[in-house]
Amino acid sequence: MNTSTATTTTNTANQPVARVQIGRIEAAIWENQSDDGSFFSVTVKRRYRDKDRNWQTTSGFGRDDLLTMRKVADLAHSRILEIQSDRWAAESDDE
Repeated sequence: MNTSTATTTTNTANQPVARVQIGRIEAAIWENQSDDGSFFSVTVKRRYRDKDRNWQTTSGFGRDDLLTMRKVADLAHSRILEIQSDRWAAESDDE
């Protein structure tokens, strides 16, 4: 199992604000707007190769994926808290 992790952050419309990945399991962090302000949601996918050796993605996970998926979810949660903390700090600096 590949245990390296990757985190990226973007601010492009219709793109996740951040991604967290361990091996072939990746969480995309999305920022959404509502009347009450912004909130975050997360989608998780697993990459695999099909019978023709082409990369595909799925939202289904096997038994052996579950602990890694849990770790990716934990990292996504931590990344959301970082984003919120950075924004709150920037807002308080503006005051």
